[in-house]
Amino acid sequence: MGTSRMFRIFIVLGSAFMILLIIIYWDDVGASHLYLHTPVSPGPKIPHPHPPQHQLQTSRTPSFLSDIDAFVNQFLEPGTGEPTDPAPADTTNQSEKAEERYIPRQEWKIHLTPVAAELRERQEQRRKLLQEMCTNDSVVFPGKNRSFDDIPNKELDHLIVDDRHGIIYCYVPKVACTNWKRILIVLSESLLREGVPERDPMAVPRNLIHNSSMHFTFNKFWKRYGKFAKHLMKVKLKKYTKFLFVRDPFLRLISAYRNKFETPNEEFYRRFARVMLHRYADQPTPPSTVEEAFGTGIYPSFSHFIQYLLDPQTEKMMPFNEHWQQVYRLCHPCQIQYDFVGHLETAEEDAEHLLRQLRVDNVVEFPTSSGKLTASSWEADWFSTVPVAARRELYKLYEPDFRLFGYHRPDSILNE
Repeated sequence: MGTSRMFRIFIVLGSAFMILLIIIYWDDVGASHLYLHTPVSPGPKIPHPHPPQHQLQTSRTPSFLSDIDAFVNQFLEPGTGEPTDPAPADTTNQSEKAEERYIPRQEWKIHLTPVAAELRERQEQRRKLLQEMCTNDSVVFPGKNRSFDDIPNKELDHLIVDDRHGIIYCYVPKVACTNWKRILIVLSESLLREGVPERDPMAVPRNLIHNSSMHFTFNKFWKRYGKFAKHLMKVKLKKYTKFLFVRDPFLRLISAYRNKFETPNEEFYRRFARVMLHRYADQPTPPSTVEEAFGTGIYPSFSHFIQYLLDPQTEKMMPFNEHWQQVYRLCHPCQIQYDFVGHLETAEEDAEHLLRQLRVDNVVEFPTSSGKLTASSWEADWFSTVPVAARRELYKLYEPDFRLFGYHRPDSILNE
């Protein structure tokens, strides 16, 4: 009787042990094959011979443990936070082609003089204001009090990560994001020319600047890291330097209208302008193409654009496009503690300060803007065709952005 009972106990324990082994194997091995195709913080890469002109940086495929170990060693352990990898010993022939050579990381720059007190104080005030507004009950907007865990993955698509330099950038369209994306491509070394990373931001082809494959954003973490995604996001948010650039919300809207509707743009005409013309411009059958529309002088006015933004039907059909979506919805400033808040109005000073703070001002310079910026003095002229009641409704729609980032209420156009 005792032998039979012991045998049954042995069978049960053996079965439980085998199940445990299967679970451990699936978690530690299966998960790594399913999700971890590249390291969290990619190390230096050795390009393939004869690459095409525009080639994305490729990375090694380590095991799960080596991936996590590399991340921890580089960013979490004391004394391992240096951004430069030592070059491996040269064991190849000296006649080796340039594109086959090891490409070292750029050295971080060490400054001997401090940043001007005025610039440091400016950033301190902007960060402090942001924190105060996020705890101020009079500032109300959807999602303000949710946690980072509650933010849907699809809403994290504007947070670009550069593991090489420990940077997270939330890009806001119509706020110099084209130039900052150029800089991130150069810093991340994701664009190669003849095997060598592109060093000039202005040389990045325009069709690649806004190409999502050139940027590693938070919303891509789930596909790559699976169940570890949210944890890694939080670690990076804690350790990396996080920044964004903003501008006066009404001027941003004017800039978006000028760029997308005053000049021919087939995509925006088909997706948005035809809807505006049909709803608000008494055009039952708007021209089918932007060429036909501009040829006949038919395109939505700025007043039509404002009507579109205020129309409750607009967001029932689809969320606001990123070019006019509120910054608090793009960058989640009450869930993410940004280390640097730049303003377009002080873009040159802020860019110089930020690049110095990131210690990469020896690697890249912020490109000088060649476009014609929307001036604040134009605001009254642009809104002259918009009814005062509509202006006030529009302010309510964008009021959180005004208050979060320290922009004054535009009383001159709201109190007429």
